[in-house]
Amino acid sequence: MGLGRDEMDKSVSEDFLRLKQQVVQFIEQDLEPVHLQVEESAEIPEHLVDKMRRLGLFGLSIPRDYGGLGLTTLEEILIYEEITKTNACFRSRIGTSNGIGSMGILYDGTEEQKRRYLPRVASGEWTAAFALTEPDAGSDAANISTQAVLDGDSWVLNGTKQFITNADTAQFFTTIAVTDETKGASGGVTAFIVERDAPGFVVGPADVKMGLKGSHTHELVFKDCRVPAENVIGGMARVGQGFKTAMRVLDKGRLSMGACAVGAAQKVLDLCVERVQRELASGMAKADLQAEMFALADMATQLYAARQMLYSTAIKKDEGRNVTQEASMTKIFCTEMASRIAGLAMDSFGEEGILTRSRIEIFLRDVRLYRIYEGTSEIQRIIVSRNLLKNSRSRA
Repeated sequence: MGLGRDEMDKSVSEDFLRLKQQVVQFIEQDLEPVHLQVEESAEIPEHLVDKMRRLGLFGLSIPRDYGGLGLTTLEEILIYEEITKTNACFRSRIGTSNGIGSMGILYDGTEEQKRRYLPRVASGEWTAAFALTEPDAGSDAANISTQAVLDGDSWVLNGTKQFITNADTAQFFTTIAVTDETKGASGGVTAFIVERDAPGFVVGPADVKMGLKGSHTHELVFKDCRVPAENVIGGMARVGQGFKTAMRVLDKGRLSMGACAVGAAQKVLDLCVERVQRELASGMAKADLQAEMFALADMATQLYAARQMLYSTAIKKDEGRNVTQEASMTKIFCTEMASRIAGLAMDSFGEEGILTRSRIEIFLRDVRLYRIYEGTSEIQRIIVSRNLLKNSRSRA
């Protein structure tokens, strides 16, 4: 049986279904009416962020013991799928914080770190960001160059991070840095919690992007930035284990990007269906709309396949299975699928679609960025092919 949305609803709790209905109502009544305003102003109104806090959306993935909602991976991506049917920046505002920004602490942090940071993230009091990407090490996390050197009871960080989502609103950053160049990714990379007021730490101006206008990214500069030794995620015993932390975080992040792509693609398909229905209602013959109708069939087929990959991989992750391979394949397929569907929609809408206030044009720009965030399609293909070759050797 296919893993469609109805089947997914049957596999989650009644509490979650009530939350999902609240979120859908919030989208329809609060987010949808201002989606174009946010696109043009590049800002999310603060009263909407406050309502996100009240709904618990900043703590979707954080366990109840730390003040969050404790959703499963499957439940979380179902929420993201709904939110991304409107302006994509709304999902970034909450998802980066209770996703890649804080998951390193949840997965590998000390109990003291979890108690200090996670409740504040879950309530929305604090925003978390994830600082991995660098000017010369985008998707390839093993090639980062930001250095951290132990000096007494502090680590001193030097380097630059780039394209860091929510850096303007974040109170702390899960930051990946090299602590032993001789070991590389295998024992030479460490994850740190860098608070915004750390000496020697500067957040640069916002980047000007083609899409996700209301979601801001910034450069981070570490110049003799001093971070307390206790801010190593997991404590000093986990010095050198940061690459493993980053990879676990990114597995989850890649599924989130898949959910965003599926939600956006669904909305684009819905808009295209509505357009064909209007043409038919106006008296146009079905024969004259055959190309558009075939395009709808192709969109729906690709979306169905993507949804199967996404839901299946989320379930595997919730079962505690290693999904690095599946997460990379899911991200490739879902994000590239969304770009294909947006392209087909642009063909269908024609001149109407290219207008800058057109939803099709906005989605076309936004979904293109999903193929870059949390590791480009090329990096995902490297991960998949490496795993295939490694597994083949192990069977030989």
